[in-house]
Amino acid sequence: MLIDGRASVQFGGDRALWLRVTSVCDKPTYHGWVWLTGYCIEPGTGKALARREIFVQITGLQIQQRKTDSAPSRNVAPVTRRRGV
Repeated sequence: MLIDGRASVQFGGDRALWLRVTSVCDKPTYHGWVWLTGYCIEPGTGKALARREIFVQITGLQIQQRKTDSAPSRNVAPVTRRRGV
């Protein structure tokens, strides 16, 4: 997700960042605002740089689709659930 000045003035200009969102806080805030937790990422590699918690306007958020050709491959086994656990 691109976070820039449209989401909050604190991220305007060269302070914009890419955030991989891990959670959205469900506590009440000002109307139209939300707390997001995630990791700042390097756009070229997708590498996580730092964990951040930010307060932003929902209407200013810009969700970007990950490009399939630049996405790092993940060798992750599928999660299976056992009954009764």
